[in-house]
Order: sequence, then structure tokens, then C-alpha cells
Amino acid sequence: MSLATIDRAPIAPLAPAPAAPTAPATDSRRLRAVPTGTEARGFVLYVGIDEAKAAAAGTDLGALVEQLKALVGDLAPAAETYAAVALAPVGAGGRDVDVVRLALQDPAALAQHRHTEEAPSPKHRTGVVVDISRKRVVLDGEPAALTYKEFELLQYLVLREGRTIERAELIGSLWSAGDDEIPNERTIDVHVRRLRAKLGDYEDIVRTVRGVGYRFDRHADVSIRQASTPSPDFF
Repeated sequence: MSLATIDRAPIAPLAPAPAAPTAPATDSRRLRAVPTGTEARGFVLYVGIDEAKAAAAGTDLGALVEQLKALVGDLAPAAETYAAVALAPVGAGGRDVDVVRLALQDPAALAQHRHTEEAPSPKHRTGVVVDISRKRVVLDGEPAALTYKEFELLQYLVLREGRTIERAELIGSLWSAGDDEIPNERTIDVHVRRLRAKLGDYEDIVRTVRGVGYRFDRHADVSIRQASTPSPDFF
């Protein structure tokens, strides 16, 4: 975006609009754009219109600018004016007034533009790594914040790939009498939900077998790393 100043011969000014009644200084509806401790020194009026729209209205951008300047001169002869026209590449798109605000470096428009440009790109998916040797799970290159028990639950299913594990078996194998909290067959579902929540987009690698329990089936997005010790199901 860039700016171009306009220098044209004066054009007959627009007839000033009838003066509206002045609201009392105490009117709560009065706009208060000037913070305490500062003073207003002027204003900016953003006008969004392209050459085609101006031509359709029987005018052009230069004429609009000069007539607005003339109107300000009539209303407040001591006012100083400076006009600039925002230029953009042909076919750039977007709302005309937004192009003008960007070209004139409006802070709010610039902040919004930066926010749009800095929008995060889609996350690169690299899948799930269940690293049994190191007791960790990596999701798309980032370690998953699994608790010890959540990892044990996932590991138990992974090492028994393809077999449906009943809830009672999970409880008996992963919890012992000395544990602070031993789930029952209903609350084991809560532990599985928490595990799935931390697996994010890959929650479906832990499947529910309705009325029975849970199972893990090998998936293209999942790789398993472990020592040479075989699964307990394949001795």
C-alpha cells in the first residue's frame, strides 16, 4: 500500500449542511475521544471508495477530496488540511476503507493485519510414537504430558495389540492394594477418557469395545519403540 497526494485546481465547495443543535456539555451521549491530559489537534476521516464507484456516482476521487477540503475551509477557515489517496495493486481485493487505513498506518488496522499474517500455520502431523523403552509418548514431535498411570494404561493396551482387554483386567493388572485410589469398572472409563484427551487428534488409537473393554489396533500414524523383549501375549 502507498499514498499519493493530490494537487488540483479548486472546485466549487459543497453547500454546508444545516447546523444541528449543539448538545449541552453535560450530555452523557457526547463522544469523549480525548483522554484526560491530552488535547485534540485534528482528526482523520477515512473514506473508502475506488475510482469505479466514484465514476458511477458522477465524480472522481480528486473532486471528492477538494470539495471536502473546501467544506472544512468554509466551516473553520483556520483549519489546515492535507489530503492523500491510498494506492493498492490492481485486484488486491479487500474493503476500500481497510486499504486506506493500512496505507495511512492506522495502528488498529496494522495490528489486525499483523494478527492475520501471524496466524499459526496448520500443524505438521508426524503421528504418534509410543516409546516403551523411555516410557514416553510423542505426538507430532511434541512430548505428551501423560501421568505414570496413563502411560501404563496405554502401554498395557499397546503390548497386547489386537486383543480386547476387559476393564477388570486393566484394574487388576495396573492397580494394587497399596495404591491410594483403585478404580472400579465404571471409573476406569474416566482414566481412559483422560488418556484420550491427552492423545488429542489421535484419541481413536484407544478403541472402545462396547460392553467389554478397550483395545489397541496398530495404525499407520502410530509407531512403537521398545526393547527386544517380546509382548507378554507372544511368549
